[in-house]
Amino acid sequence: MNHEQPIIVGLDIGTTKIAAIAGRKDEFGKLEILGFGRANSNGVQHGMVLNIEQTIRAIQTALESCYHFNPDLSIEEVYVGIAGQHIKSIQTRGDIVRQHNEDEISQLEIDQLIANQYKTYIPAGDQIIDVIPQEFTVDNFQNITNPIGYNGVKVGANFHIITGDRNAIRNINRSVEKSNLKVKDLVLQPLASAAAVMCEQDLEAGVAIVDIGGGTTDLAVFYEGVLKHTAVIPFGGENITNDIKNGLGVLKSQAEQMKVQFGSALAEEAKSNAYITIPGLRGMSPKEISVKMLAGIIQARMSEILDFVTYQLRQVGIENKMLNGGIILTGGGSQLKHLIQLTEYVTGLDARIGLPNEHLAAGHIQELTKPMYATCTGLILKGYNVYENSVVKNSFKTGVEVYPAREQASQKDSVPGEEGIGKEKLKKRRKNLKTFLDSIKSGLIDMFTEDEGDRGFNSEKGDTAAR
Repeated sequence: MNHEQPIIVGLDIGTTKIAAIAGRKDEFGKLEILGFGRANSNGVQHGMVLNIEQTIRAIQTALESCYHFNPDLSIEEVYVGIAGQHIKSIQTRGDIVRQHNEDEISQLEIDQLIANQYKTYIPAGDQIIDVIPQEFTVDNFQNITNPIGYNGVKVGANFHIITGDRNAIRNINRSVEKSNLKVKDLVLQPLASAAAVMCEQDLEAGVAIVDIGGGTTDLAVFYEGVLKHTAVIPFGGENITNDIKNGLGVLKSQAEQMKVQFGSALAEEAKSNAYITIPGLRGMSPKEISVKMLAGIIQARMSEILDFVTYQLRQVGIENKMLNGGIILTGGGSQLKHLIQLTEYVTGLDARIGLPNEHLAAGHIQELTKPMYATCTGLILKGYNVYENSVVKNSFKTGVEVYPAREQASQKDSVPGEEGIGKEKLKKRRKNLKTFLDSIKSGLIDMFTEDEGDRGFNSEKGDTAAR
């Protein structure tokens, strides 16, 4: 175990579950799970915290499970996923004319370019969550991935700006802080999920990450190595459960159980002569439910969700032939039988299930390999990316040569399990994914200083800064 690495905790506040996972990287850059807890979520609808008290209780239950899993664990700050139908995204362009154009472009200038985008006009009541640079330009040279070290008069970039409702963000922060935790950072859930289930080949080939959660379906589209588009579709697994409940006249708990045990996303794959027997209520006779009818209800709603995905891809001009990596399905809703076939039929793209297990160290809990925990795993990876960047920056200031865990392994000619991959090739492969994670910039904390001098949400006396 690598005790020099920090323990980082991801907290996924979802519509159906709240999950907390504590992890630490080993010497090979894999995550060792040191704590895991989950609880049913009652205070969240469509990805938004509505009932703060219920959400606090669920967070505390998940934390208690974490401590029960590992009594030595101490959790003080967490990386939190954010989603919900209030999330929007816009494309902007920013440029700066350099004062010292005889010098090479520095990280400080790139940071300034990104910081300028936080002044972008957005509708009242919204808040900028993230500013993600896409392609950079230096003078007349375009499509530069990393301009540091280049020389030129003007440096600019296209940006993907993610915004959310200020009150929705505030409710998440209140819930976490009243659970005696500090929000280290808020990360858009589809970007966290993408970090957990994507590899460098996916980033290069072009993929759409479709994270089917309980209340929403989150979309992140990557093309030519950069994030092209994000969207939140206001339908998820809860909608399918409610459709079954209303369509078949059963209880919500029965609808959920039928969906998980007998559900299929393709009605034609369901047996026409198979039936499910549901116990009658309070002495009433049992009810016979057709498996084919159940599949028909599920297929109708899933087709609608996938139609939204297709619409979003067309909105940004991504044609089928451009996404050679196809669609990666993740989240709890991706476990429906025959969903891959339906996805390929509706979208015309290849599809597969994205699992977070390639980032987990050997001997992990089998439960955590399920796609429903992809967001939580991705939040830990995001946390490590922030930590490793800060270590490298500090080493530049002090002049000390420091290699974070992810790079330590690449200093050797080979890594166990990766024999035959040359040193330089391994470095390059890891750099691609690191570049993607680097692009998910933290910075929400700094945005809450706008109205008054203190950091924090100052619209009410009791609110405190959280990110």
